[in-house]
Amino acid sequence: MRKSKSAAEEFDIVIIGAGISGIGAARYVTEAFPHKKVVVLEGRDDIGGTWDLFRYPGIRSDSDLHTFGYEFKAWKDRAAIADAPLIRDYLHETVEENRLDRLIRLRHRVVSAHWSTAEAAWTLTVEVDGAEGQESVRKEIKANWIFAGTGYYRYDEGYTPHFEGREEFTGDILHPQHWPEGYDYAGKKVVVIGSGATAITIVPSMATGPGAAAHVTMLQRTPTYVMPAPRVDSLALLLTRMFGEQRGYRLTRFKNIWMDRGIVVGLRKFPRAGRALIRYVNKKALPEGFDVDRHFNPPYKPWDQRLCLAPDGDFFKAISDGHASVATDKIVRFTENGILLASGRELKADVIVTATGLNLRLLGGISLFKDGEPIDPAKSITYRGTLLSGIPNLAMAIGYTTSSWTLKISLVCRYFCDLVKHMDAFAYDTAVAVAEPGMETRPVMDISAGYAQRASAITPRQGTAQPWQMALSYPDDAKLLRGPLFDDSLRFSSRGDQTFREPARSASRGGE
Repeated sequence: MRKSKSAAEEFDIVIIGAGISGIGAARYVTEAFPHKKVVVLEGRDDIGGTWDLFRYPGIRSDSDLHTFGYEFKAWKDRAAIADAPLIRDYLHETVEENRLDRLIRLRHRVVSAHWSTAEAAWTLTVEVDGAEGQESVRKEIKANWIFAGTGYYRYDEGYTPHFEGREEFTGDILHPQHWPEGYDYAGKKVVVIGSGATAITIVPSMATGPGAAAHVTMLQRTPTYVMPAPRVDSLALLLTRMFGEQRGYRLTRFKNIWMDRGIVVGLRKFPRAGRALIRYVNKKALPEGFDVDRHFNPPYKPWDQRLCLAPDGDFFKAISDGHASVATDKIVRFTENGILLASGRELKADVIVTATGLNLRLLGGISLFKDGEPIDPAKSITYRGTLLSGIPNLAMAIGYTTSSWTLKISLVCRYFCDLVKHMDAFAYDTAVAVAEPGMETRPVMDISAGYAQRASAITPRQGTAQPWQMALSYPDDAKLLRGPLFDDSLRFSSRGDQTFREPARSASRGGE
């Protein structure tokens, strides 16, 4: 690898990541600032982020595309819960329709970002992968603002716990994040370790259809709440026929936002009734005599972790038809021919799929520095769900855990654009959120999922009240992010005058 000798390119805004967050941000930013210099840096060799990286059987959304899609681009396919190829097509269409391809630079991985207070600018060190057979180079890019659409997990490494005896197993061990292209599992006995959304997706996909496995067993240590949901939203199709594509999409989006919120609030407010309802639905969907209380009775309340969806009940149907089964037990060790469980049972397997989760990593693992000193984002506090205390001119996009990810992106991007417009109007070039010393905080991912617990030491904190609290719902965030643009916790300054000042007041902001 060699370092480029050319002078650093300069941009107003650098967007990191060309997944669903970065593409959305690029569209909002270029619409708001047609004359600013904007670039999108993507470390991989194609756009799409999660939807291009994951290639395991059945990969799909786990929320409806009328809310997971962008507010500015209607979802046109009949399927409301969509497979990854449809989502990839949707993202490519968004790029083409908005001419964002001119901004996107593939195989550009940001290694570090250095903030200079004197220059009021970031200097990014970017590793550019060369074409096949060519040496990669490092170059520098300068920017006033960074918008990080990097997601929250490591792309190069999924989470797999240590399994005793792993080296003794004679079959294949696969992680969904690194699924081999064209892998043939037809006629094989498969054990999928895990009980989250990935496992609930993989099991019916591998168990049924052309090239299906002989049998698929989902092996879980702890049950998960699983509910069937229609793949096609009949009301959405009716609204589209009645009101047209754009208006029908907006009405469906509105309906789903409030319906989803009602479900989450209802289940959290009345957890015993919610648990009973989910059990009733599960029992109806499974064969008579199935041990629902063993395999579908989590020890936690509904929505303490994500509730998993089974489109058209495909997961339950695979079990009912005998193509799949569930084992709830602890793993003692891998054996030559499968997995030995604490109960003494040995699950025979030709293939073991470790759907055991993600490794979280904030900001794509980029090393941050301020005036030569390293910045630890874990010591910062989220401000309005997008800025980080003490870190100037850096916004990030982190979606919801109880609603569609992209709903948060639209709000964050609009807030970001209005903030930059305000700074331009008053000739500010630096903005930083300042938290009160000794503020009470808690983990930013306030859920009990394993991936959130494992990453608590490397992710930022959140406060216990707005604007430092990380809202979990679109309605709560909409109230905050569409309200006044700032408060006394957000400080501004101009180059040459490094005294942070209370912001000049602007008019209240409207909605979308």
